[in-house]
Amino acid sequence: MQTKDLSINLATVRQQWNLSEAVEACARHGIIAVDPWRDQVAAVGLAEAARVIKANGMRVSGYCRGGMFPAADAAGRQAAIDDNKLAIDEAAAVGAECLVLVVGGLPKGSRDMPAAREMVADGLAAILPHARANNMPLAIEPLHPMYAADRACVNTLSQALDLCDILGDGVGVAIDTYHVWWDADLAAQIERAGAAKRILGYHICDWLVPTRDMLLDRGMMGDGVIDFRHIGAMIEKAGYRGLIEVEIFSAADWWKKPGDEVLRTVIERFNSVT
Repeated sequence: MQTKDLSINLATVRQQWNLSEAVEACARHGIIAVDPWRDQVAAVGLAEAARVIKANGMRVSGYCRGGMFPAADAAGRQAAIDDNKLAIDEAAAVGAECLVLVVGGLPKGSRDMPAAREMVADGLAAILPHARANNMPLAIEPLHPMYAADRACVNTLSQALDLCDILGDGVGVAIDTYHVWWDADLAAQIERAGAAKRILGYHICDWLVPTRDMLLDRGMMGDGVIDFRHIGAMIEKAGYRGLIEVEIFSAADWWKKPGDEVLRTVIERFNSVT
C-alpha cells in the first residue's frame, strides 16, 4: 500500500494511543507524517514529543491548533495572542510545516459577527511577526458554518483568502474537505489559493448522512458523500504537492476500534480516493 503522501492527524487515534504510541504505530504502518495536537504534546512533554517524532523520521504536516482569537475583553484577546505565540514556539520545536488555526467564534454573550471577524484579523496581525521570525507559516482553516458561533467565524475559503490578502507573506490556508465540500464557489477559490501559493495543507475525511454529532461524527473516506477525486483534482491543478492529512473525529465509531485497524483502514481508503 502507498503511504508516501499520507499524514495522520493524531486526533484520528487520540482515544487509542498517546502521542508517542501513535507516532510509533504510524511508523509501523509505513506512514511518514503526522499532525499532533497541543494537548497530546503536553501530555507527554514537548521534549519527548519532539524526540519521538525525530526518532521515527516523521514529517509533521501541521500542528493543531492555534487561533481562538475573539474574546469579550482586551485581557482575553491578549491572552489568546500570547497563547498563539507559545503555539508557534511549540510548532517550531516539533518541526511542524505550519500551525493550523481555528480562529474562534463569537465571544460569550456577543451576537456581533463582524466584530468577531475583526478580532480574528487583529489577532493574526499581532502574532504574524513572531511566526515570521520562527519561519512558521500560519494556516487559516475555514470551518463549516455550523461552527460559526463557537469555533470559527471564518467559514469559507474565500473569507480565509481575504485575510491572507490583507496579512501578506507567512499566511495561507488549510483546506479541509469536511468543511468546504458544500461550497458552490469552491473551484474558483481553490484556483485563487493556488495562484497565490496559499495552500499550506489539505485535510480529508467524509461527511456522513445523517451526521449524528456536530463535532464528533466525521466519516472515514468513502462512507459519506464527499467527492474526494473531484476536490483532489482541483487541489492538484492548483499546484499543491504537499501531504494529504486524514483527520477523523469519531466518538461513536472509529475511536472505539483498535488503533491498528483504524490505520489499516485509513491507508486502504486513502488509496481508493486519492
